[in-house]
Amino acid sequence: MISKDTLQFLDELKINNNRDWFLDNKKRYEAVKKDYHQFVGDLLDAMKPLDPSLEMLEVKNCVFRVNRDIRFSKDKSPYKAHLGIWISSGVKGWGRSGYYAHIEKGTSFIAGGFYCPEAGELKKIRKEIAYFHEDLEEIMNDKNFKKEFGDFDRNEKNILKNPPRGYEKDHPAIEFLKLKSFETSQKFDIDEVTKEDFVTKMSKKFIVLKPLNDFINRALTSEE
Repeated sequence: MISKDTLQFLDELKINNNRDWFLDNKKRYEAVKKDYHQFVGDLLDAMKPLDPSLEMLEVKNCVFRVNRDIRFSKDKSPYKAHLGIWISSGVKGWGRSGYYAHIEKGTSFIAGGFYCPEAGELKKIRKEIAYFHEDLEEIMNDKNFKKEFGDFDRNEKNILKNPPRGYEKDHPAIEFLKLKSFETSQKFDIDEVTKEDFVTKMSKKFIVLKPLNDFINRALTSEE
């Protein structure tokens, strides 16, 4: 669980997102960081028995710095006013599918899959779908998956209007192949994180995503 003090700090940081305020509240932030890391540790303890690929992960592999990278952003706010958690078997989580949690008032959600893969990664995922689409269909049609997540997150930005190069429009998995991003998500109320059973509930929802993550990671780690 996350403390109410941590959520209060995040609310205030969003309003006072500047270096002076942050330095004046540095002791509070250190308590938030401790709370954040403890929560991630508890989540890892719950997830590792369910997904052995996560066994070598430590808290430091799954958390993010509070400082924002503002070099290429129009928003020059220096700090993140949310907590992010990325749990994946990849090196520092990159280049693999995984589990993500975003804790922020009004926009809290959990997610899984692979968000916006690079061109080489996208090619591998599409190839896996093309040859083994029955496996993906079975995963997506599982009753627990349908109940919790429904489908991939789809919007006009992450779907091609036409089939990708090299694939026919009548391919049986064309609606999957046209995707440019392969994530699925579920929103939750931020007050849920303050409840003692939140880690247990989150881990149960996360593990529903394991077959999808395994499918994508199989694509990413297979030899050409």
